[in-house]
Formats: sequence, structure tokens, C-alpha cells
Amino acid sequence: MDRKGAIMARMHTRKRGRAGSKRPVREGKPSWVNMGNEELDQLIIKLKKEGLTKSKLGMILRDQYGIPKVKEIRGARISKILENGGVKDQVPEDLAALMNRAANLNKHLGVNPKDLKNKRGLELVEAKIKRLSDYYKRKSKLPASWNYSRAASKSNVK
Repeated sequence: MDRKGAIMARMHTRKRGRAGSKRPVREGKPSWVNMGNEELDQLIIKLKKEGLTKSKLGMILRDQYGIPKVKEIRGARISKILENGGVKDQVPEDLAALMNRAANLNKHLGVNPKDLKNKRGLELVEAKIKRLSDYYKRKSKLPASWNYSRAASKSNVK
């Protein structure tokens, strides 16, 4: 892990960063996968049109269809397949999740205005949204005119 990743992981807490198991390295397509490229592409696009996020899509492919990694079978990531299929998110998934969290905190603070810990938590989440949106603007994944607003995130609460 690079130094910046370690810093980002413990920016607002005393925790030490990311941890988790690593997948084993595999060369090529697993023997138990019988699905072809076109069939896989159509399945991914169909599931995305049902309203699933890319991470949930990957979990469904793993658990229900026995596909450990789309890139091993297809040679391209899920996001590239969706982009080629004409199904693209307006806001990247991680930024949308942060906006959803901020909206939920904002809703909570409307009912509990004296909850100072969650008020601080909302400030931290909104700071993360600002940093992440600046990154996506630099990488041209968001338009330069895109701005976060609490009112816009309230409409996205599920």
C-alpha cells in the first residue's frame, strides 16, 4: 500500500488503514465458467438496468453465476462493459454512497439538532465528498461544473 493510501484510510480516525484477504492469482478463465463473452455482457447490462450498483453486480455474478472476476473471463472490467453498452452512472458509485450517507446524516440532524457528534460526522463526510469530487473532476469522470449540494443529496436518499 502506498503512503497516501495509508494516510487517507486513517484521516478521520485512529485506525491503521485497510486490511483484508487477497484473491489468489489465476491465469485465464476458470474451468467451471461456461458463459461466453456476449452472454456475460448482456447479463451485466441487464442487471445494471435493474438498478444494481457495480459492486452488487459483481457479488451477484460471483454468488449466483459462479464468476469470480469478470476481468478474468471477459478481459475487461464491469465499468468498461457498461460503458460500451451505453449504461453509465451519472455519479461514480463511491461518491454516490458518500452522498447517500450525508443525506441520511442530514435527515437525522433535522430530527436531532443537538447531536453534535453526528454534526461533526456530517462535516467529515462532506469534506470527503469535496475531495473525491475534485479528484473525479481532474480525471474527467465528472463535469467541471458539477457541485455537491445538500439539497441534491436529499433527493437521492433511499
